[in-house]
Amino acid sequence: MTGPEPENSPALPPAVLVLDRPPETRAEVERLCGRLRELVSRSAPGPVTVDVGAAHRPDLAMVEALARLRLTARRLGREMRLRNTGGELAEVLARAGLDEVLTAPATLRVEPGGEAEQGEQPLGVQEGVEPGDPPG
Repeated sequence: MTGPEPENSPALPPAVLVLDRPPETRAEVERLCGRLRELVSRSAPGPVTVDVGAAHRPDLAMVEALARLRLTARRLGREMRLRNTGGELAEVLARAGLDEVLTAPATLRVEPGGEAEQGEQPLGVQEGVEPGDPPG
């Protein structure tokens, strides 16, 4: 059993990943995800911050990289926040329809489900029709 940490022990830093340019290949995106995993393993609990301030001329490759980084963070039990999102990147994210997905914290919504009434299909289940079935 371990005791409390000594008062002078260094606190773990927050996880901050700085992108200095948009990644050009899928291999670069994989390396970024690897760097993110390393950062998380050596950082304090809490959200991962991705600083995109130095990434000029963002494109869809940057959007894909950010989406993959967010997925990696989520798989590690962390949220991801963007820092220094410039006008061009915000515009590219909006055009791709990912501005709210990548900039807002994700929440898991569970809607309460009820039971199907007698003779009704449960929600989310569609009845299939086979060729030759009588109508009705």
